[in-house]
Amino acid sequence: MRALIFSLVLLLGGTALAQENPIVVMETSKGTITIELFADKAPGTVENFLRYTDNDFYDGLIFHRVIDGFMIQGGGFDTDMVQKSTYDAIKNEARADLPNQRGTLAMARTSVVDSATSQFFINLVDNNYLNHTDETARGFGYAVFGQVIDGMDVVDDIAKVDTGMVRGYADVPNESVIINSISRKE
Repeated sequence: MRALIFSLVLLLGGTALAQENPIVVMETSKGTITIELFADKAPGTVENFLRYTDNDFYDGLIFHRVIDGFMIQGGGFDTDMVQKSTYDAIKNEARADLPNQRGTLAMARTSVVDSATSQFFINLVDNNYLNHTDETARGFGYAVFGQVIDGMDVVDDIAKVDTGMVRGYADVPNESVIINSISRKE
């Protein structure tokens, strides 16, 4: 469809302004995960994620919360389970038409709707109860802003690691699963 629109624009003598959604490559200690970011549907969230990515913020951080059958969460803690300082929280862009389905990337947050900073999670299953249903604090949901397009086998491998308690946090992998880097795909 996109190629058809591009061809029509060129045929009519115009220029194509359509922008592809950015792709990022996440190198982990378990393998590579490639993710399409939905800049067309969650522009502020994607801009926030890319700000952290472009500043190498995620390099060396871990997946610090792993719950098989639910999700894997990372982007906030180092291998010593020390939380890294972040930029200011962003507006929650959760939408009913961006559900928390298997393989989607969403922003982690506290019970405060607009509290997401750097932490994200990858859904292992369809987590419909995390979806946006209304504008109340309870129904606002978690903002989906991307989709794994390659490497879901790596995500599933991460989900199978043994976990325990570390520094008062539950579901922490016993052996660190490290985010070596996240970078834009050239």
